[in-house]
Amino acid sequence: MCFGFFLLQTYKKMVYYNSGEIIMRFSNLMDTFSEGIFANLNNKKLALEAKGKKVYDLFVGTPDFKPDDSILSAMKKALEDPNNIKYSLHDMDILKDRFIKHYKDRFQVSLNKNQIMTVNGTQEGMCHIGMLLANPGEYCLLPDPGYVAFTASAKFARLNIITYPLLEENDFMPRLDLLDPSILKKIKYVIISYPSNPTGGVINKERYIEIIELARKYGFIIVNDNAYSDIIFDQNESFSFLSLPHAFEVGCEFYSLSKSYNTTGARISFFLGSEEIVSKFNTLRSQYDFGMFYPIQYAAIQALDVDKNIIEAQRKEYELRRNTLCDGLSSIGWKVNRSKGTMFVFAKIPDKYVDSLEFAEDLLEKTGVLCTPGSAFGTLGKKYVRFALVKPVEELQEIIRIIDESGILK
Repeated sequence: MCFGFFLLQTYKKMVYYNSGEIIMRFSNLMDTFSEGIFANLNNKKLALEAKGKKVYDLFVGTPDFKPDDSILSAMKKALEDPNNIKYSLHDMDILKDRFIKHYKDRFQVSLNKNQIMTVNGTQEGMCHIGMLLANPGEYCLLPDPGYVAFTASAKFARLNIITYPLLEENDFMPRLDLLDPSILKKIKYVIISYPSNPTGGVINKERYIEIIELARKYGFIIVNDNAYSDIIFDQNESFSFLSLPHAFEVGCEFYSLSKSYNTTGARISFFLGSEEIVSKFNTLRSQYDFGMFYPIQYAAIQALDVDKNIIEAQRKEYELRRNTLCDGLSSIGWKVNRSKGTMFVFAKIPDKYVDSLEFAEDLLEKTGVLCTPGSAFGTLGKKYVRFALVKPVEELQEIIRIIDESGILK
């Protein structure tokens, strides 16, 4: 009886009554999240498809390339062993050894097993990093425009957000040296992400070394998102932040196999840093997760053994698609600068439009081309839209022709 009374009182705290209806009450945190932009455009897409209109989906960054057959075979083989279906409470040594070799060969970064842990996708890891590095009410520094998970991480940890601008006139590179020192003194961490989603910008080592020196001076942590390091163009240099002097002292890094190896749904990502920060993140993760599924770990091991010529051929195809889209749009009167990396193009909207959502909706209605409004990534994205390079060259050429014939640019 007492326990039942306790449950009743608890339930009453969760709901309230209005004219006989039970209305659920949710946390204030949920009021800060919205699917508005994405849900609205997806509904419009479904409506157009229901009418039989073709939609060219350049919305989500899911590669249209297939993973190498050896990756799928490794996962299938692992699934045949019942022991691999149990809780995966640790990262296999063979996976860590293979990853250590990969990072040494690829980026000239030396790691030991205590400086590595898996996460179920960089997004999952990033969404929890704020809880690791800061207390509620403290400050973090995030890019604007920047990937949406960066903001979610701060919200989950109940942090105050300060943004730094990524401007086209600065090649979308950060200029933390121009920020007021009072900001740098109070932030607990900053997120840097290059090659950059959504801007397609890249960063050079000199700029990163400047940021490392600022972190050493003011005592904040650098969180580097290295998800697109294999998709970089025009002979720009791809590198790991951890390869730079003093990086291990002030920072950590996420590295993903999702885009380079076309395994987005498998959620294969790694968190790297000092033994202390990896140990603390492992402790945090143990509270909400049981580790990376063993068959996926076996798939990751095989992915790291895939012929690098395959990865390079795919990079070249992305570069060809970028050239086709950017140069093609520019040729019909829409000046679009070439992105320098990632599988995205960040295009400034035509002058006659005020807002990226307005333009994206108009583009979808008139052409069937679906892109992401830049405002989804921050206030400085308001004048841009993001295209994902997930269609072959022939289809991109068709898209350019349809946009030209639609009259939307006139």
